Amino acid sequence: MLIDESILEWSNAMTRYLSAREVAEHLGISVPTVYAYVSRGLLHSEPAGAHAHRYLFDEVEQLKLRREGRRNPASVAAGALHWGTPVLDSAITLIDNQLVYYRGIDVRDLALNASIEDVASLIWTGERQQSGQLWADLPAISIPQLPDLALIEQCVIALAMVGSNDHAAFDQRLQGLQRTAVRVVQLLFSVAAKRPLQGPIVAHLAEAWQIPAHLQPLLNAALIVSADHELNVSSFTARCVASAGTTLYAVVSAGLAALGGVHHGKQSELSELLLDELLRSPDMLAVLAQKLRLGQPIPGFGHPMYPNGDPRGKVLLDLIRRLAPQFSSDIDRIIQAVYELLGDHPTIDFGLAWVGRVLNLPLGSAMSLFALGRSVGWIGHALEQYSDARLIRPRARYIGERPTISKL
Repeated sequence: MLIDESILEWSNAMTRYLSAREVAEHLGISVPTVYAYVSRGLLHSEPAGAHAHRYLFDEVEQLKLRREGRRNPASVAAGALHWGTPVLDSAITLIDNQLVYYRGIDVRDLALNASIEDVASLIWTGERQQSGQLWADLPAISIPQLPDLALIEQCVIALAMVGSNDHAAFDQRLQGLQRTAVRVVQLLFSVAAKRPLQGPIVAHLAEAWQIPAHLQPLLNAALIVSADHELNVSSFTARCVASAGTTLYAVVSAGLAALGGVHHGKQSELSELLLDELLRSPDMLAVLAQKLRLGQPIPGFGHPMYPNGDPRGKVLLDLIRRLAPQFSSDIDRIIQAVYELLGDHPTIDFGLAWVGRVLNLPLGSAMSLFALGRSVGWIGHALEQYSDARLIRPRARYIGERPTISKL
């Protein structure tokens, strides 16, 4: 199945181009130098009319960052911690031209046409075809008795309890790591369903959560678009922990700890709360305006990497419109109200908040879906880091008092 035409049209509309003159201004060079960059392969151009060419903004911006990095590497290194220059290599996720790709495949295509097991196989091995082999004959699993806590806290406890007795998790050979990866994901989804996972993940979770068959593709898509997003705070945490030589149980536990922060995964829960408040109010615009007057942010809108809209959130919202059209009007009213006030577009968090509502899941489920899906990506980053076999140990720039020389 191919991506539908509306998605392709949206992709083209999101693409930003510059003219040769605009490229020259952006880079601080002359137009002839722009042409020289093209001839040297540093930039690529596309025809834009009879005698004109256009240039991808993202490629121009990357060239600018590389040039600045050579001139002032210290400032680039400092800025890398805040949505800046890439700091390590990864073959898992590409964010390019405001689109997301797992191993070179558009995440929108995967969300509509693959299973979460397929995506796990793709992220972990680079091959979707290995999905059947990885997930065949799941081992028997028992869920430890857990306190009545939120799912993420339950998962952290379960990982510690089961991981401490899984001696095979210390097998650092590739096949051993892949087998452990399956056991870890099996444990998480078993805890989420409150019953041992056997069989396809989405069908198992849907049965436990009483999700009707026609809405199961939405559950599957939510897990897939959540699976990875390059070097976010939880994935970087997972890589750091993996670089220390820990097991995948510890890696995922660390990822969950980072995800639980208000500036990361908690945004999904805050989006749920906002959605609930907006749908109960007769005046959505008044609710939003009041939050702005009080200095409160509007969660679920305005992702720094996607000024034209988060493609992951759009996939989920479009799927809801298709599978549960009765929600379309409310979705569009909220999007329009926020855009009128802020000019911001929905993020994945707003999409996940709606998934939880459409699937009739309890409050907090958006973050749970995010965590379950993202565990696949954390494991993928850990596997990459294990193969690198180097400890992640950046240096700090000291800004405190300089030591004084004792006169004693």
